[in-house]
Amino acid sequence: MPTVSVGRDRLFAALGRSYTQEEFEDLCFNFGIELDDVTTEKAIILKEKNLKDENLSLDDEVIYKIEVPANRYDLLCLEGLAQALRIFNGQEGITRYTVANISKESMLKIHVKRETSLIRPFVVCAVLRGITFDEAIYNSFIDLQDKLHQNICRKRSLVAIGTHDLDRLQGPFTYEALPPPKINFVPLKQVKNFRADELMEFYKSDLKLKKFLHIIEKSKVFPVIYDRNRTVLSLPPIINSAHSAITLKTKNVLIECTATDLTKAKIVLNTMVTAFSAYCERKFEVEPVEVISFDGNSSVYPDLSEYNMEVPLSYITGSIGVPLEVDEVTSLLKRMQLRAEQAGLGDNNISVSVPPTRSDILHPCDVMEDVAIAYGYNNIPRRKLSSLKPLPLNQLSDLVRYEIAMNGFSEVLTWILCSKKENFEMLNRKDDKSTAAIIGNPRSSDFEVVRTSLMPGMLKTVGHNKDHPKPIKIFEVGDVVLLDEKKDVGASNRRLLAALYCGANSGFELIHSLVDRIMEVIGTPFVEAGDNTGYYIELSDEPEFLLGRQAKIIYKGRCIGIFGIVHPEVLNNFDIPDPCSFVELDMESFL
Repeated sequence: MPTVSVGRDRLFAALGRSYTQEEFEDLCFNFGIELDDVTTEKAIILKEKNLKDENLSLDDEVIYKIEVPANRYDLLCLEGLAQALRIFNGQEGITRYTVANISKESMLKIHVKRETSLIRPFVVCAVLRGITFDEAIYNSFIDLQDKLHQNICRKRSLVAIGTHDLDRLQGPFTYEALPPPKINFVPLKQVKNFRADELMEFYKSDLKLKKFLHIIEKSKVFPVIYDRNRTVLSLPPIINSAHSAITLKTKNVLIECTATDLTKAKIVLNTMVTAFSAYCERKFEVEPVEVISFDGNSSVYPDLSEYNMEVPLSYITGSIGVPLEVDEVTSLLKRMQLRAEQAGLGDNNISVSVPPTRSDILHPCDVMEDVAIAYGYNNIPRRKLSSLKPLPLNQLSDLVRYEIAMNGFSEVLTWILCSKKENFEMLNRKDDKSTAAIIGNPRSSDFEVVRTSLMPGMLKTVGHNKDHPKPIKIFEVGDVVLLDEKKDVGASNRRLLAALYCGANSGFELIHSLVDRIMEVIGTPFVEAGDNTGYYIELSDEPEFLLGRQAKIIYKGRCIGIFGIVHPEVLNNFDIPDPCSFVELDMESFL
């Protein structure tokens, strides 16, 4: 959940009244956000710089740190936050944003060259005309860019924002991709002219910018934006040009967003212009820019139109559990910045107009959630649904958990994400590229794939507790994810059971007896090989187990699991000095 830091006094001024801390906490709770911390600018700077000198002449302004939902990009700055709270309080109506009505001939243009498709193919632009900055507004403008870069932009890998003083530039503009040695300009906050390849080396020592270099540094071409005079505006996603830097005196701002994801670029551009168009000479009006592709197609941005959806009243009231009339629902939605009205005379559908600030509204469930927030979660009566029953799979899981615990095993809960190495190589398995779901943007190398087995987590648990008194007897009932072309999402969850014994001896017979006990509890008899009325075991040949000391569990003619003595190489990979036996079987096969 992102945290927005805003000055208390400036926020209260924007809200038109002062609040006690308790009153403001209640307002935040009712709106679905949270006052996370109250501090001062002085305390923040002292903490960041690890200073103890309380006599430093720093501002003692009270700072509110407010936690907002990750998908509410419009709340990432004071301007958007204050506007949303004013509308929620009924202090003002829902804002209408407009695109300036100018002809295409007089519209600013940016031409996109074919080579950009090799690295960063999309660009969207807009202009804020006649904007008035003061220090607080300017800082909020820059801070919103940083917040968006860290959030929806995924550290600039999906979208990078550039802001420029339009009065220092001349259109039309071109968005190109050139070899690094051919790009020369003076970057922001510098006085020396750099080639783009020199900049890559220069910023490797910069604490802020070095983490973005990997996005383009290995590419043969770098994206770059020029004006008509071949003046560089920016080298996205790394740095803007010093020539077009905005200042407190800037009156006309060109905003450009280059991207690998066009949808997210549009959201980012809309978020920037809607938040700060309030400071323009023509309030809430944004000047469009025409983007002309290399193939001749053109698009005009930003798109500030509202889109409509119809939501059945029965869906809203049924999901929340509160009987509400159409007028009540439309009134509640208006508090959440959504225009709403009855779809037709005698119709129980609600017609909802979603403004450009609410990119989080994608489905009727999002509308229903906003109604619930505005109504107040604490006002919704608590009730137990008469039809509420546990799923058969969860009932079976609880039964098996209880039985294994009665056999002296302790339950563990391990991460559902792991590294590729742990999921395959460390288990002596080969990655066939058709089993594991890969994480597209992993936080670290420890969380690269969704586990396809409970074995890595169990062995890591023992490896981290190898000094624990022996024997170690642990089990886990948990989900794994396997790629599945038959599913609409391309993958499916499977509920597995795993148990592990680690001691002075392998404990193979204990794991074998545990398998028999589980089958007995489920009511499955042991049968002769080939008999599909129960279960039997047969020799297996899996690389994670010792050859000749492992067996497949065959249930009603299908292999549902395997158990055996873990291979010494696998134990060594997980830094386990003692022998172990392990079983893993598919719980869903019994349903």
